[in-house]
Amino acid sequence: MLSMLLYILSASYLLEWLLIMVNSISMEVMLLIDWVSLLFISFIMLISSMILLYSFVYMKSDKFIKRFIFLIILFVMSMVLMIISPSIISIMFGWDGLGLVSYCLIIFYQNYSSFNSGMVTVLCNRVGDVGLLMVISLLMVSGSWNLMLYPYEGKLVAFMMLIAAITKSAQIPFSTWLPLAMAAPTPVSALVHSSTLVTAGVYLMIRFNELLMESELNKILFFLSVFTMFMSGLMANLEVDLKKVIALSTLSQLGLMMMILSLGWKMVAFYHLLVHAIFKSMLFMCAGTIIHSMMNNQDIRLFGNLKEVAPFVMMSFFVASLALCGFPFMAGFYSKDLIMELVYSINLNYYMLLFIMVSLLSYSLKLSWWFSLLIFMYI
Repeated sequence: MLSMLLYILSASYLLEWLLIMVNSISMEVMLLIDWVSLLFISFIMLISSMILLYSFVYMKSDKFIKRFIFLIILFVMSMVLMIISPSIISIMFGWDGLGLVSYCLIIFYQNYSSFNSGMVTVLCNRVGDVGLLMVISLLMVSGSWNLMLYPYEGKLVAFMMLIAAITKSAQIPFSTWLPLAMAAPTPVSALVHSSTLVTAGVYLMIRFNELLMESELNKILFFLSVFTMFMSGLMANLEVDLKKVIALSTLSQLGLMMMILSLGWKMVAFYHLLVHAIFKSMLFMCAGTIIHSMMNNQDIRLFGNLKEVAPFVMMSFFVASLALCGFPFMAGFYSKDLIMELVYSINLNYYMLLFIMVSLLSYSLKLSWWFSLLIFMYI
């Protein structure tokens, strides 16, 4: 309600605390309260509260459940700090908090696979952290680290921000860590892939989209995002691990959001980000229940008789999958229909348009094939 009121009034509030001032360089903590940040935070709180309730049941047999819940809360707080921060210093606190806590969550099971996955994840994300540190050093000459006050003409600053965004949102060539992050418990996957870690880069580009467009780096982002969509859709068709198929669909959706941002439609990207957060968290929570029902087996070739074992979960998963595929009158349909209409209206090359549509539909074929087997016959 508050975000709607701020939108109607076109109002925003900036809270600032001065920490240190040396000559002309000042370090302050800033909080930006507007309808975009409040709406995104409300979605994060809704999804994270549902995932916390789910975690109490999913992780009830784990002796370190209190540590797990503490890490989840810390993870959400880091994301909220990043969302309401216009200053690169406070963004860095939230950004690094996400990276550090995500590493702790990925290695939660403390086995060989999770340690390797955590190491790849943290190393890939360090590249983005270097980009943000370079932005901090470059902004020192302007006398303030508030990016909202920075004139949108610095190509080097824009390039470093782009590097930070594509590493956190797992765009090619930094997409390796996202499927490996499936080593984390399923509630973590639901939170990471819906509204927190991977959406941090997208949100950064939404906030500073003018910086990207003025620097003309959007052309680079366009081709990277389209190639990410295509490769993730292709890999999803060759994958048999249920959680990795869903993870690769997340990668494709992130590519779609980045493609929209490269064309300058940041509010359309924000709308799809919110819609995607809802059905992706539902997909992962249903997937976790299915895996438990199948005695911790994640190979979709060995799933069978799920409509008898868990009919409600199966139907919920089916509805969320239809939303992911953009089935008419589902949540994902409205955002994807708007995106395709806008892409078609800019007279994009016919072959590029076809390439984008195939990239979006490829992983949908995998889910449709799997469901046709599960619903209409026993495996």
